[in-house]
This record gives sequence, structure tokens and C-alpha cells, in this order.
Amino acid sequence: MKFDFAYMAEAFWDLLRYVPITVAMAIVSMAFAVVIAVLIALVQRNKTPGLLQLATVYLSFFRGTPVLVQLFIIYFGLPQLFPELNSMGALTAVIMGLSLNTSAYLAEIFRAALDSVERGQLEAAYTVGMTSIQALRRIILPQAARNAVPGMGNIFIGLLKSTSLAFTLGVTELLAEGKMLTASTLKFFEVYIDVAIIYWLLTIFYSWLQSRLENKLGKPYNL
Repeated sequence: MKFDFAYMAEAFWDLLRYVPITVAMAIVSMAFAVVIAVLIALVQRNKTPGLLQLATVYLSFFRGTPVLVQLFIIYFGLPQLFPELNSMGALTAVIMGLSLNTSAYLAEIFRAALDSVERGQLEAAYTVGMTSIQALRRIILPQAARNAVPGMGNIFIGLLKSTSLAFTLGVTELLAEGKMLTASTLKFFEVYIDVAIIYWLLTIFYSWLQSRLENKLGKPYNL
């Protein structure tokens, strides 16, 4: 079969219309994941009894099971246990599943980033009258964030690609539109090359943004 460059170009512009929903799912999921991961990392750092054991089980489950299975459990399974969740939309389920899964990986990155900050700095903050919250916000978290950025970037790139699983719950995003185009035209190679290129371009663009952020955060330490 002859490769159809004209259709590939046409399909590319059609697929671009679904980039915003793909990027939005990734950004919103990442935002929720960061909040959850920070809380888990603080629990691990402080070794809070009870919560530490719950966090360990949480991390083990979400890191040890496939993302797709987790999405199915949330969207199809939870409403059977909690009927009030029957009204939950597929997009909500996808964001919830991706957030929980991503937070399990981010938590380890954040824990390592927090541990990378010398405890002596925390003690120094106490000596000048800072509370634990003030020391965490003004001294510990800014330094930990700088150390966590590279790892967070890798996780976000993986999350961006994981949004392609949303089509399994009926969310029309980039890959779902690609599947519909191939079903109607049977031009599989052209369409999936387009999909791959778009994901690739998104990854390149994000990597560029991340490098600029790393440079900005690193300026105070490069003097």
C-alpha cells in the first residue's frame, strides 16, 4: 500500500485539535499528584505512626499494579461499592487514577529531595525563632524543589504519555481520535505516525521548559 503523505498532513491538523484535552489531563493530574506526594513525603520524613504504614501500603499498591487496572477499578469498580459515584464522569476517573498513580512515584522523589537538604539548616532556622512550618516553607521546600525538578520532569513526561489510556474509558483525546481516524480510513501508518510525532513534539517542548526552570532555580547556587 502506498504511503499517503497528503492524508498524513490532513490528519495531523485534525489530531492537533485534541492536544488541549491531552495536555489539560496531564497538567491537572500532575497538580493533584504533587499535593498528594508532598503529604506522603512529609509523612515518610517525619515517620508519623499509623500514617507511615498507610503510606507504605499506598505506595506499594499504586507502584505495583498497572495504571490501566487502576483506572478500571476507579471507573467501573468503585461505583459498585459506592453508588453515589455512578455519576462520576470518565474524565474525572482518568484524572483521579492518573493523579493517584503519579503521586506514588513523585512521593519517592520528594522524599529523596527533602532528605538531600541538610538537617543542620532546619536546626539553624529554629535558632533564629522560625516555626517548623516557616522553616519548611522558607528554607527546606525551596531547596528540595530544586533537587526534585529533574525527577518531576521525567514523571510528567511519562504522565503525558499515560493520558493515552483515557480512551479505554471513552474519553476522546489524541489517541482516541487517532483510532477513530484509522477505523474510518484504514490508514493506520499515516495516522499513528502523526500521533507519535505530536507526543514527541509535546515532550520536546516540555523538556525545553524544564531546562529553563532548572536554570532559573539554579541561579542562586551558581554564584
